[in-house]
Amino acid sequence: MPNMEVWSLEGAFLERAGDGELKRAETSTIQESEARITMSDQSAKDNCLGWAARDPSGLLSPYSFSRRNVGSDDISIKITHCGVCFADFIWTRNLFGDVKYPVVPGHEIAGIVQEVGSNVKRFKVGDHIGVGTYINSCRECEYCNDGHEVVCEKGPLMTFNAVDIDGSVTKGGYSSHMVVHERYCYRIPDGYPLASAAPLLCAGITVYAPMMRHNMNQPGKSLGVIGLGGLGHMAVKFGKAFGLKVTVFSTSESKREEAIKLLGADNFIVSSDRKQMEGLARSLDFIVDTAAGDHPFDPYMALLKTFGVFVLVGFPREIKIHPANLNPGLKTISGSVTGGTKVTQEMLDFCAANKIYPEIEVINMDYANEAIERLIKKDVKYRFVIDVGNSLK
Repeated sequence: MPNMEVWSLEGAFLERAGDGELKRAETSTIQESEARITMSDQSAKDNCLGWAARDPSGLLSPYSFSRRNVGSDDISIKITHCGVCFADFIWTRNLFGDVKYPVVPGHEIAGIVQEVGSNVKRFKVGDHIGVGTYINSCRECEYCNDGHEVVCEKGPLMTFNAVDIDGSVTKGGYSSHMVVHERYCYRIPDGYPLASAAPLLCAGITVYAPMMRHNMNQPGKSLGVIGLGGLGHMAVKFGKAFGLKVTVFSTSESKREEAIKLLGADNFIVSSDRKQMEGLARSLDFIVDTAAGDHPFDPYMALLKTFGVFVLVGFPREIKIHPANLNPGLKTISGSVTGGTKVTQEMLDFCAANKIYPEIEVINMDYANEAIERLIKKDVKYRFVIDVGNSLK
């Protein structure tokens, strides 16, 4: 991996080159990219239509490729919806330097079972089904055995841009169908909208899993949520469903009304307002930090009560905390990613039982490039979902 770090700074993405100099990440123009795109990828064996990026411009366009045949433990899924995640931007633009073009993004996937292998017992043709951020793991380590496949000792196999056991590169949900081992599929409860289910498979589980792991489901306790994007708005919804008193922290006063009236938060704080922040000193039992950009941590740690828990699900460049804001209060800071198969299914069932739905904007496949540009600018409330079934042509 090249010596490059990527992060958000006032809405612009920058690179840190090897010499430490900051520069704006360059991308090709759409016109230049279109000129380079050919449809020579198609072959007689191609059985799946998707949208792929062929170079670091990230420009997505139609792409035909082949999915594997359905094995005895596999499920073939007709994809109806796919959420647009920030990961789609990162890997289509090759910001980590590891992309295997052409890349078909998408790991918030919902659809309908269209074929099952001979050994499959949990699903049948016609069932509503979901797939998340990974589609395989070793199935032998202690974490896989406990249903925590996301932290498999050998590493989970990511849904797109990963090398599968047969040497092929995995391709994600911006496509007509996919074939996945039964273990890594989730039942979407009857009556729960497929469009709403898709964002739960990354945005939802990323905040739900650590909240459950750290017992953030105790009615009457207090929760702080830093950031109000795709992940943050789900943390607010889960917090309210758990019976918590929820405070939202944002850099923008403009989000106050939505946080309180739309999402049901009890309180809203502009994080740059020192007086507001100091007024909450030692008042929160839990904090979920969804912010991706660099930000100070000490002001938030000071808001936790004794035994308070701070969970980080974003990826800032670094974390700096003064020990005096951590040790004397016996506080805990924890990192987290998505979740294992067990907790992911529990989350889907919980959302259906409690009528918890992400706030989404449904789009057609041919709007995907514009959606990613808007995602970069934080111009979405709060998750784009591609209507794959009705718009992929």
